Amino acid sequence: MNRIKLSARFLAVLFVTAVIGEVVIENATCTVTPLGSGDDTPQIKKAFQQCSSDSRIVFQEGTYNIRQVMEFTNLKNVSIDIYGKWVWSADNLQYWISNTLPVTYAGLHTAWKLGGTDIALRGHGKALFDGNGQTWIDENRSGSNRQGRPINLTIWRAKNVFVDGITWRQSQFWHTFVAYSSNVTMTNLDMRTRSNSQWSAVNTDGIDTWNSQDIKLRNWTVECYDDCISIKANSKNIDVRNVTCYESGCAVIGSLGNGNGQDTVENVLFEDFKCNHSSNAAWIKTYSGQGYVRNVTFRNFEFSDVDQPIYVTPCIYSSSGCDSSRLPIEDITWTNIRGTSRYNVAAGMHCSSAAPCKNFKFENIDIKPKAGGTAKVLCSNIQNQASMGLTCTGTCPANWPQQLKGNR
Repeated sequence: MNRIKLSARFLAVLFVTAVIGEVVIENATCTVTPLGSGDDTPQIKKAFQQCSSDSRIVFQEGTYNIRQVMEFTNLKNVSIDIYGKWVWSADNLQYWISNTLPVTYAGLHTAWKLGGTDIALRGHGKALFDGNGQTWIDENRSGSNRQGRPINLTIWRAKNVFVDGITWRQSQFWHTFVAYSSNVTMTNLDMRTRSNSQWSAVNTDGIDTWNSQDIKLRNWTVECYDDCISIKANSKNIDVRNVTCYESGCAVIGSLGNGNGQDTVENVLFEDFKCNHSSNAAWIKTYSGQGYVRNVTFRNFEFSDVDQPIYVTPCIYSSSGCDSSRLPIEDITWTNIRGTSRYNVAAGMHCSSAAPCKNFKFENIDIKPKAGGTAKVLCSNIQNQASMGLTCTGTCPANWPQQLKGNR
């Protein structure tokens, strides 16, 4: 047996049954035990350095305190098994604000980058990631994006990635982000971030994809206070199924079209969703930039108490450029969409008059206001409006609100 010692302390505890805070290599496996106090980041980094290819890294049960950023982007054929609780520190916010890792998108940053090829990250239903998010919520005072506020986990420039069986509680910002990556499968994940103070938990998305393709998400439960599942620019071939969302935007395309380049989204399936007490259910939001949204299906949605279940806009966050946008939204299908709206609007869809939406298709839509009555369907500039399968009851203004409050 080839046994390599990485800590001088190991000699002193060689014959002790429980080894505390060590990284030990046996053959091609790095086994890590937590320190119990202090900072576990150095030994986590050591394990990833020593077992960065054709290896396995095992984090045994216990609490790991993470006080530094982590960047492991050169992994090759590595299996990572986490059985413990990882806690990102909250008493050194200035360190995080100054040192978090940039992810290019919208000037945002992350606490942890994971990348390479052929990576499996398994939590076995035991791994818990605690971002101490309440501290960030209070620091942010109901604000949204903030320089240095870190995304918890970013899959970065990776190919062939499998993530399974992890629980998140109180993420610092977005729970996960997938960027510049392909063939990523993420299954059996549980995420929850909420505020227990006067300040709101803002922009704690479950996941955002960007410049990525061939993504599969299965069996997620997410409570967050922005987008549950968000597909952003230059994402394609995205397959998302069996997701339950609370207090969120639920299934979202966007935002995109806010830069100078071509922002595209195509070939997306959202299937078997439950949206509870959320702002939206199945919606598309873009800026009036360049690109397109094409071939998106929302199928088998059940929801309760949702502000506006179906929503489409080419000018999110403002009414500027709503009718001059040339970012087409086309080949969109909503099938088996049923539940209660919080107000008397089932759908608000304003498309650009310069690039009307086309090939919208609706099948088996059953949306009722929770207070009773008939729900409104408001439509503007949909090319096939007469044959799309849903009867419009009025026009949708250009300045239709992202977050509807009250009947219309």
